[in-house]
Amino acid sequence: MESWEGYGVRARILEMAARDPGRERFGADTHGYVLAPRLPEAEIRAFEESHGIHVPVEYRSFVAEVGNGPAGPSHGLMPLTVARPEADEEWAVDGEWREDRLPGRLAEPFPLTEALPGRIGAGAAVDVLTRGTLMLAEQGCGIFTRLVLNGPRAGQIWQIDPDWGGFVPASPDFRTWYTDWLESP
Repeated sequence: MESWEGYGVRARILEMAARDPGRERFGADTHGYVLAPRLPEAEIRAFEESHGIHVPVEYRSFVAEVGNGPAGPSHGLMPLTVARPEADEEWAVDGEWREDRLPGRLAEPFPLTEALPGRIGAGAAVDVLTRGTLMLAEQGCGIFTRLVLNGPRAGQIWQIDPDWGGFVPASPDFRTWYTDWLESP
């Protein structure tokens, strides 16, 4: 597997920030083209052990080699191990982030084997469908990007839009999802 530094992630993010000083690109006002510090291997292992999971290698290497968010697609990449700093107001993504870290939730099997297009609804249906996945980013309007952690779809990126789009594959893996954002105009 190629190192993330081979992609020049930090340099590309600095270039993106320089080209968008007003933070007009979608989500830039939230993530600000800033990268949090990298996570030490021991912290990643502790997260995996506490949740009974193995983080897919491409995401794992990203948080270890590049940073623990937030610069990234949509409103930015959520941190793996530390909630975002306290803000003046609660944001839907904060609740979703905390929900993912409830005991046993991430270790449960991902229930889907194929896309589930259309309206899902809210509440219990979404809760059941998102088990075994880790929320990576919020796109707005209750739409979230999630990383499948286990089962035959492990490592894939899925998007859940309960009101209109359903729960569908969005990218074959984390590296593709993130580098597509880096390479976008």
